[in-house]
Amino acid sequence: MTNNASFLEVLTPRERGKLKLYIGSFAGVGKTYRMLTEAHELRRRGVDIVVGFVESHGRAETEAQLGDLEVIPRRRLEYRGVSLEEMDVEAVIARRPEVAIVDELAHTNVPGVSHRKRWEDVMQLIDDGINVISAVNVQHLESLNDVVATTLGITVRETVPDWVLAIADQVVNIDISAEDLRQRLAEGKIYRPEKVPAALANFFTEENLTTLRELALREVASSVDRTREEIVRRDAGPVVAPKTVDRIGVALASNPPYTAILLRKASRIAGRLNSDWYCVYVQTPEESAERIDSTVQRKLVDNIQLAQAMGAEVVKLVGTDIAGELRRFAQERGVTLLIAGQSRRSRWHRWRHGSVVERLTHNSEGLDVLVVGLPTRAEMNRAGTPAPP
Repeated sequence: MTNNASFLEVLTPRERGKLKLYIGSFAGVGKTYRMLTEAHELRRRGVDIVVGFVESHGRAETEAQLGDLEVIPRRRLEYRGVSLEEMDVEAVIARRPEVAIVDELAHTNVPGVSHRKRWEDVMQLIDDGINVISAVNVQHLESLNDVVATTLGITVRETVPDWVLAIADQVVNIDISAEDLRQRLAEGKIYRPEKVPAALANFFTEENLTTLRELALREVASSVDRTREEIVRRDAGPVVAPKTVDRIGVALASNPPYTAILLRKASRIAGRLNSDWYCVYVQTPEESAERIDSTVQRKLVDNIQLAQAMGAEVVKLVGTDIAGELRRFAQERGVTLLIAGQSRRSRWHRWRHGSVVERLTHNSEGLDVLVVGLPTRAEMNRAGTPAPP
């Protein structure tokens, strides 16, 4: 599933490069092979293309598909006594190709290179006017981290911000059936033979593969919807029909242990509605810079950075009436849906101090409020997130 234009048609001059993403449900579906097939096709059509980084994982089909493509030599680094290789971003930029193939978008680079993550390398190439074709598995999207952990029992350490997928000019789903993938695995086409039994029994179960296929299809469908809306806006000119939900706001508390889960849920909703969204934090006098606990402050900064990574505009307000400030902000910015986490405070605490969530839901401004149910301790443990005492 993808939009109809070929990547060749969207290649542009040097102002800023374009990004094409192959997204797959899991390792071994053929993303790298497809990228290399496209590279050969583009070269036959006169496009100056190089391989910035491709990881074959020892798969004979992938290695053969590299063929005579120009490969930029990798940068070699020593880390903890081990010699490792990374993409040489500076060498790719110096070569100045029209298109660079860059595999494994979620990869974490070895300390000592310019960027911590490979997706940041890709952004640098694009900023320098180089078009990039890359690939990622759906479970590496940041907003899906909790979904994958709770439904599949798998903690994914390497993630890509959702906004990277959102800015891609083309997104293509590479999909095969769970049965076919398990057959490829059994034939030794994905992992070495000694790893196959454990992979089939654990991650590569039919249930897991089916779940991931559904997630990948949803992501590509959302990308197609965004592209369609952009085309409609461009063709219609400045007058565009309003969206069903104009803007979304997320109420961010300073230190709940569930904030990351709430933000990921909000990001998923905003993505499906193709809506702008805000992450709004109300700083009370008790949480001023002079009085806030250092541990709470670090957690707050982490949550703000996570919200930014998922594409939210973070806004800090100051006041004593948290619900009132959130409602005023919603009116001023055209927020029509506010998302808040379910309170875990005791009934006695809510009776004495009131409930922010209840005050938000009983508003008179026509603001819709979605109260997100929070996970159980068992779900938190499966997600790899410590549950509070």
